[in-house]
Amino acid sequence: MAGAAVLSFPPPLLLNRSSREVISSKLSHQRFFRTFLYTKISTSRGTSSKSGSCGTTVSMGIGRKAKKMEVVIPEPDYRIPLVLLGIAGGLVYQDNLLPAAPVGLLGLLLLFQTTRVRFVFDEEALEVKVGDELQESEENVFVGGKNRWKYSTFVNWELWWPNFPILVYFKETQTRPEGQVHFFPVIFNGKQLYDVMVERAGPSKTSLPK
Repeated sequence: MAGAAVLSFPPPLLLNRSSREVISSKLSHQRFFRTFLYTKISTSRGTSSKSGSCGTTVSMGIGRKAKKMEVVIPEPDYRIPLVLLGIAGGLVYQDNLLPAAPVGLLGLLLLFQTTRVRFVFDEEALEVKVGDELQESEENVFVGGKNRWKYSTFVNWELWWPNFPILVYFKETQTRPEGQVHFFPVIFNGKQLYDVMVERAGPSKTSLPK
């Protein structure tokens, strides 16, 4: 027909066998590359997620506050004042009144002190307090100042004698830079006193009380 438009299509592309194998090989390589790339990205995300959680755990562990040490108050021990009163009684029985008087007075004094004086070991210092309500004691009558000494200032301490502790001695640099010596009668449980002194002030040269 005249004037009619004729649409023409290119003839189908015919590939020989070798051309088809080349194209198929290229397509296989492309699919392999896409699969490898996806697997690598997924693995990297998983690793970074695990690393992030691990870092959080460590930082949380470091950020925790250290557990505070408990306040320790050794129990009173009446053995020393009772022994002194017993000795004074024996001296009176033998009519030795002159030595019996000072021994008896010392026994009564220590008996009274045992009922009221307490060694309080808190987190950073040893403090002498009085009464069941643990009121602050008066200034030290011998060297002055408050009866409270930080463990960090302790130079040395000893407990005499381990099997039957009578005196506790310690030297500290808080009161005087050159060192101040203190002596206290052991009117507390010797085992408890020894254990807490070792824990807070470090080891002593004496052996464990029995």
